[in-house]
Amino acid sequence: MGKYDKLVFQILRGMSDANIAFIDLVSLLKYLGFDMRIKGSHHIFRKAGIIEKLNLQKEGNKAKPYQVRQVRDIILKYKLGDRG
Repeated sequence: MGKYDKLVFQILRGMSDANIAFIDLVSLLKYLGFDMRIKGSHHIFRKAGIIEKLNLQKEGNKAKPYQVRQVRDIILKYKLGDRG
């Protein structure tokens, strides 16, 4: 199981939303094909075919738990976890 597969599994399990590293979440979204732009402290992610945009901010070196939940919802809604 690769790095991103493990991270997707951890996010989908939903047991440790407060323990996801911000940089890992950013890397995962880039791996899944999202385009990123930075405006101040906001990291904004868009992807063709996905209506929602994701707006992430750091909380220390971790992603904010509610933002991890938003990423989980997008992965599930658009079946992005199936990427190999």
